[in-house]
Amino acid sequence: MDLKQLRTFVTVAELGTVSKAAERLHVAQPALSRQIRALEEGLGVALFDRLAGRLQLSSAGERFLGESRGLLNYARDVDERARLFQRPDAGVLKVAASPHFIEGVFPEFLLRYAERFPEVQVRLVDLVGAATIGMIERGEVHLAQGTVRLLRPGQTHIAHLPLVNIEMMAAWNPRLSIPAGATVEIGQLAGHPLLQTGPEYVIRQTFDAACRLAGFEPNNVLESRAPQALLAMAEAGHGVAIVPSALRSHAYRLRIARITYRRKVLGEPLSILFDRRRPQPAYASAFCKMLMAHVARIFPLTRPGDNASGPIGKPRRTA
Repeated sequence: MDLKQLRTFVTVAELGTVSKAAERLHVAQPALSRQIRALEEGLGVALFDRLAGRLQLSSAGERFLGESRGLLNYARDVDERARLFQRPDAGVLKVAASPHFIEGVFPEFLLRYAERFPEVQVRLVDLVGAATIGMIERGEVHLAQGTVRLLRPGQTHIAHLPLVNIEMMAAWNPRLSIPAGATVEIGQLAGHPLLQTGPEYVIRQTFDAACRLAGFEPNNVLESRAPQALLAMAEAGHGVAIVPSALRSHAYRLRIARITYRRKVLGEPLSILFDRRRPQPAYASAFCKMLMAHVARIFPLTRPGDNASGPIGKPRRTA
């Protein structure tokens, strides 16, 4: 068994046919089939059931697929660390973050980071929710912006550095009958149509829990993974957008307030997450420190106030 056989096995398992896997790997089909047979003979088990010209993973193949992905990820990590020995200030850094965090924070931050580490290529992954932890554990990303609430008991190998506290904001067209102010009590949103992020967002889960404590069921008329869509719909008067303070809102004609429950502002602390079992290169540690300093300087991106001067419905022009 070698890495080439494992890579072939994983590709065939994911694509389902030898022909598609051969095209993906740029290998002749007979050679690819021989690799699969050699792997099965070496293991002494059938990894696939051959059904009507298509390969279906056997029960043993299902179990072996996870192990194979883990070995390939580990080999990739070893290869990356070997390159670090040659250039400790050069390499690839894979970072997962939510869409609004990428839009609001990284355009400016990555320019600053590139000035200090011009030989580091940062690859961003648009990701939210519990899937983040799995990608960290499998080595598919080095760092992730998230919350410790994503961690399950026993996942002590996932380290976290405090990043910023995200406040929960309500944004609405001033024509709605909601009193203006720096804060809005969550009970005042009962009955209004709500525009929310998807349930995979922790801040959405926090809001829903606060609604239950306040004694009402939220009237959600839109759920979207794109928070900017929520602001656009709110600006047009379709409801109240529930958005994080990491979202840029200055281009929209909206009234904005922090959401409170019993006068306490609702929010969620964000962290930088990584797997402490994998050694981090110096440029990854520097990325964390620089990002923490950057968000401390610019946050919150969305602030309470009235962006509604001028005609409603037309975005404000910005430089």
